[in-house]
Amino acid sequence: MSDFTPTEMMTVAAARALTNDDVCFVGIGAPSAACNLARLTHAPDITLIYESGTIGTAPTVLPLSIGDGELCDTALNTVSVPEMFRYWLQGGRITVGFLGGAQLDKFGNINTTIVGDYYKPKVRLPGGGGAPEIAISCGEIFITMKQSLRGFVEKLDFITSLGHGTGGTDRADHGVTTKGPTRLITDLAIWEPDPVSKEFTVTSLHPGVTRDQIQETVGWKAKFAETITETPVPNAEELQVLRELHARTKAAHEGQLG
Repeated sequence: MSDFTPTEMMTVAAARALTNDDVCFVGIGAPSAACNLARLTHAPDITLIYESGTIGTAPTVLPLSIGDGELCDTALNTVSVPEMFRYWLQGGRITVGFLGGAQLDKFGNINTTIVGDYYKPKVRLPGGGGAPEIAISCGEIFITMKQSLRGFVEKLDFITSLGHGTGGTDRADHGVTTKGPTRLITDLAIWEPDPVSKEFTVTSLHPGVTRDQIQETVGWKAKFAETITETPVPNAEELQVLRELHARTKAAHEGQLG
């Protein structure tokens, strides 16, 4: 089971960033797959929290949305959304927030609001939901996204969720005391913010990926660490558990959206 897709590599690399002790605020989609893979492999005691108020959820299939009944059915507890945000999130009780987005810049700012002019957008996106609050209230943020020129842009059309702002001390200068984005996991590489400038920097290339491929899929001049490692390939257990999770999800949701 050595063959794997770029998406599987991204999901496995993201899952490995989580630990047994984490209390993780999970986004729908790629973040949900990564967090549940971690729970089903090396981090069985991780606490997964979804925006709808489910705490310690352990879904057997990936949820379609934060309102999916699977989350409430498998949670240790479900609280109201105001309690989730005020007591848990703003109370500093969540160690990691896992986010994705439509657009991302080199400082980890995220856009999920509009593409184009705000008043006459080319595309109107789903909006922020809880992501803006997650971005500033969780201890740190992991971002998972596939690299593309459309998604990785020099300048965002709208900043929905704060990353490191304009870089340097800008985040802290706005009174935000949490770490912000500490890791960006893509289908090609792992990026981490430069300690001083806070610009995302490639620290690990996935197997077979070149620097040229990185540059061709981001809208700014990519920065590379002085020493770059190669991301370890997914092992047999990680791939089997991930594929079985997706197979269960597909079987459970087949025809529900028709």
